Amino acid sequence: MAWVYLGIAGLFEIVWAFSMKQSEGFTRLGPSLITFVAMIASIALLSLSMKSLPLGTAYTIWTGIGAVGAFLVGIFVLGEQASAMRIGAALLIVSGLLLMKMSSPA
Repeated sequence: MAWVYLGIAGLFEIVWAFSMKQSEGFTRLGPSLITFVAMIASIALLSLSMKSLPLGTAYTIWTGIGAVGAFLVGIFVLGEQASAMRIGAALLIVSGLLLMKMSSPA
């Protein structure tokens, strides 16, 4: 169950990053509220996953899901640049996440 919590926590991290961008510096109420709720949910689920997963594994995977997810949302939703170097960097992050998962005892 810890991996499920961690995956959902990562998804909430993507939500809060996107909604923070949409909040325009917390000047728009709706996206600002979504940001805060998603942050709390993300951290709460991360905390639950850490009951059985090692700190380094859980935190690395959580931030990696958020980083790569936000990168993809930026490209596909916000129309941000998708250069070969940026895509390569995201692939390296995903590779690191897979290695971290495979090396985890839990």
